[in-house]
Amino acid sequence: MKRFLSLYYPTFPAAIAYMLQSTEYDTKAYLAWLHRTHDFSAVMHRRMLDRTMVAKAFLIFMSLGILLQAFIAVVCLVLGYSSGSALTTFTGIFLLLSAPILWAYLVIIPMFVAKHLIINPKLDRQRQETQRILAAHKGVKIAVAGSYGKTTMKELLATVLSEGMNVAATPGNKNVATAHYQFARGLKGDEEVLVIEFGEGHPGDVSRFTKTVQPDIAVITGLAPAHLDQYGSIEEAGKDIFSLAEALKPSDVYANLESDAALKHVKPGYIGFSSEGLDGWKASKATIDLDGTRFELKKGKKVIRVNSQIIGEHLIGVLSATAVIANRLGMSIPDIEAGFAHTKPYEHRMQPYRLSGAWVIDDAYNGNIQGIEAGTKLLASLKAARKIYVTPGLVDQGSETTAIHEKMGRLIANAKPDIVVLMKNSVTDAIKRGLNESAYKGEIIIQQDALTFYTNLDQFVAAGDVVLLQNDWTDNYQ
Repeated sequence: MKRFLSLYYPTFPAAIAYMLQSTEYDTKAYLAWLHRTHDFSAVMHRRMLDRTMVAKAFLIFMSLGILLQAFIAVVCLVLGYSSGSALTTFTGIFLLLSAPILWAYLVIIPMFVAKHLIINPKLDRQRQETQRILAAHKGVKIAVAGSYGKTTMKELLATVLSEGMNVAATPGNKNVATAHYQFARGLKGDEEVLVIEFGEGHPGDVSRFTKTVQPDIAVITGLAPAHLDQYGSIEEAGKDIFSLAEALKPSDVYANLESDAALKHVKPGYIGFSSEGLDGWKASKATIDLDGTRFELKKGKKVIRVNSQIIGEHLIGVLSATAVIANRLGMSIPDIEAGFAHTKPYEHRMQPYRLSGAWVIDDAYNGNIQGIEAGTKLLASLKAARKIYVTPGLVDQGSETTAIHEKMGRLIANAKPDIVVLMKNSVTDAIKRGLNESAYKGEIIIQQDALTFYTNLDQFVAAGDVVLLQNDWTDNYQ
């Protein structure tokens, strides 16, 4: 019923235009999203429609198409009523009710034409211009790629390096070709370091970005099941992500050794980072709590004291890599340490905040099983009156969906929360099986209405609680 009613929301045309734009006008990806959407009013969840000229054209096409069909439908209804023709009346009702979904399919026709005659040529021109600008730029170019952790890594580099250098970084999680073009056009030319995030949504994306950017340093944050509807397998996703490394000298590639799936792609000469450190730097004396992560990095007589507001043992390696890259680029140790003092959790990424006397750790963005493992490990280490774990599960896991969610249940059980709250959907039973396999003894609550639960979270928690929220699950997924 929600799906049916949302077809007639005034925001429906904008939702369709957003879906087209977000899938980069890929017919297969758009149709898959269209078919699995349960509530079109909730489609624009993380971002809003970027009203480019192309997006506006599709929005106008959708809006006018629906209005035209609705007008014809009303004419049929009037004629049917005045003439007593049941067929004409039925035609009017059919045209009126079918208008939104019919135009959601008809939009494919101009999309196909526009993609080949307008969008692809425009993207090619943008890539060429981006490549020209960056090739002429004298700043050190750092590319950040991976299935997860890209934005956190980029923000850490940008924040720490900015303490002693002139740095520019791609904004937010904008990491596709058009975003790179807009970033390149906004450069002043005097930046000493450019930090550029590479997204991966289709085979060959990272390879194309590498050719365009021609980075000097690469950081690969990890590999996990993601976008498998496009890549087919984690192996193919790994080949694309690590194509970035193939374009550089091994000593210019930093790779996360705590990502099991990535290890088979790591070659001799790469600089691997982990919670133990990297490149001769040893991490020790780590303290992790809700105030942040603190540890020391030592190499010979050099000592870097890292004190960051971001939390999690899994981030020691990322913080260490940031420090070592900053040192490599010539920053002084006092400047590096001062830079870390400014680092804080990025929005919805292990972000702690107070609510009704409880601590809530918001780790809702772009979940993966490595993030689940890190989050549950953190929850297990914290002291609280009650520990509460909340999740809907993970999306885009492809053929691994069931196995990954059973593993997720086992990880949650090992953290021993007092309460586990699961949002009812297609993976709930798999998570419960994992919980049961590990003989979880706490309370399991199944929530039918996720929005209501999150909206009223302050009524659910009490002073002294620690609540971990992991991943989000928009109505685009079942």
